[in-house]
Amino acid sequence: MWKDYLKKRETERLIIRPLVEGDTEAWIPYIMDETATQYFPIEWKLSPEKSKEWIDFQLNRYKEGKYGLQALVEKESGQLIGQCGLLAQTVDGIDELEIGYHLLPEHWGKGYATEAAKMFKKLAFGNELTESIISIIDIENVPSQKVAERNGMTRGKRTTYLDMDIYVYRIHKEEFENAS
Repeated sequence: MWKDYLKKRETERLIIRPLVEGDTEAWIPYIMDETATQYFPIEWKLSPEKSKEWIDFQLNRYKEGKYGLQALVEKESGQLIGQCGLLAQTVDGIDELEIGYHLLPEHWGKGYATEAAKMFKKLAFGNELTESIISIIDIENVPSQKVAERNGMTRGKRTTYLDMDIYVYRIHKEEFENAS
């Protein structure tokens, strides 16, 4: 894992920082929301205890050098509104670097996921972390697909990941550089 990954960053409207155990309480509304978690693997949803497990899972990703989601804090309110970040993943036996994002439902449709995802794309390519970045998205999750498309990604193969039917959205470094 790139050593500066866990440093605090800012975008126009967001403070992006590593998650901490204290974020568990603020993440419970997301974990308990059936609409927000409808495309999540079953082990991560609809129980307040799963919020702690989810945060701990990300903290372990940090320790293991597998990147991990980070907290998205709205500058204006100071509230945790979601998570976004790079994730080391293996899809169909291939090691990949993913941009993942999850927002609390009351913050959907405001462009926060796109704003954060673009920052992580620039971070990954700017620090030579990979030649391509993916987003793993359920085939029925149209809002997340639109975020990936606004992030310059195109829909690739359809496959199964964690027992879910997904599309792999991807952008190559060369595409990113040519668009910049």
